[in-house]
Amino acid sequence: MAHLELDLQIATQNTEQLPSEADFRPWVEKALSDCDEEFEVTIRIVDEEESHALNHEYRGKDKPTNVLSFPFEAPPGLELPLLGDLVICAQIVAKEAEEQEKPLFHHWAHMTIHGILHLRGYDHINDDEADEMESLETSLLASMSIPDPYLIKE
Repeated sequence: MAHLELDLQIATQNTEQLPSEADFRPWVEKALSDCDEEFEVTIRIVDEEESHALNHEYRGKDKPTNVLSFPFEAPPGLELPLLGDLVICAQIVAKEAEEQEKPLFHHWAHMTIHGILHLRGYDHINDDEADEMESLETSLLASMSIPDPYLIKE
């Protein structure tokens, strides 16, 4: 099992119903459970303004988003256990959970695992990649008794 150094940064005014470091830790560890390395991860909880600015600057999208992943790429010859940074927008996560009629902490778990998988190199740009990533997310969440986040409620 991976050894994890987790840095949680709260950069939003509304701290109601935010997961704690103790909540985030098992979600991140679950997404790293097949690894036997040391990892450092920063999770920054932001408001819509910061999410919007980062999404615009790094992805060219003019709106806030739920989670942004910034993998760390070490320069040649430098080995660090830094996996990267996740930036999660508290308001977007809360809004999506409500819209999708999911428990808030289930959606936080999903967004955290989704982001960590991006840091590990998984993506969902094409259908095959999306199927692989979504299947892994669903399996990891199910192992924590969290229902499939991709099932659409009728």
